[in-house]
Amino acid sequence: QVRLVESGGGVVQPGGSLRLSCTAHGFNLDYYAIGWFRQAPGKEREGLSCISSRDGSTYYADSVKGRFTISRDNAKNTAYLQMNQLKPEDTAVYYCVTDLVKCSVLLTNDYPFWGQGTQVTVSS
Repeated sequence: QVRLVESGGGVVQPGGSLRLSCTAHGFNLDYYAIGWFRQAPGKEREGLSCISSRDGSTYYADSVKGRFTISRDNAKNTAYLQMNQLKPEDTAVYYCVTDLVKCSVLLTNDYPFWGQGTQVTVSS
């Protein structure tokens, strides 16, 4: 079936790193923008990053700029979010979202979360 699967989360200490993966099943991501979001209990969803399909341009929220890096591997039908210098406030469930739109649209509209997300916990 058509679905997105997030993986790579876990428990790390502050200052640690994780790499999240988002793999599409049942369709090809080549022409889609891909965004990463997160949501912590009791908090609003937050758009973190997006990568364009046409030129590979990227967007980062101020809260993660300089620490997180988004990338994609179309041959593997997968997008990644490399997270470095993790902080306790990064603790959340992380989701990927995709559509045939610009990143500015993807990050500012309430797209549904397809996958189950992957839990990231940053704690000492």
